[in-house]
Amino acid sequence: MPASGVSAAAIAARLSAVGLPTRVEEHARFTSIEAEVPESLSAEAWREVLEAVAEADRFGLLATCLNGRTLRAVAYKPVPTTGDVGGPSHQR
Repeated sequence: MPASGVSAAAIAARLSAVGLPTRVEEHARFTSIEAEVPESLSAEAWREVLEAVAEADRFGLLATCLNGRTLRAVAYKPVPTTGDVGGPSHQR
């Protein structure tokens, strides 16, 4: 399944099932999912997390000494079709 067909809510649900608190934010062209990743996450939980975010269009991990580790995934929203853009009503 293409990543754009994957629901951001489904990704967030999978991350929550691993025990990560998630935040979902709607934007004009995409939906972002963020989760705080604790230092004590097991190898099995990491595998589940990576499988979940692999369904996203983009993902990354921001790690700082001040704020810990934040995982971010992005699912792009489908682009609406506009029909025949250069059709009969196209002005020259």
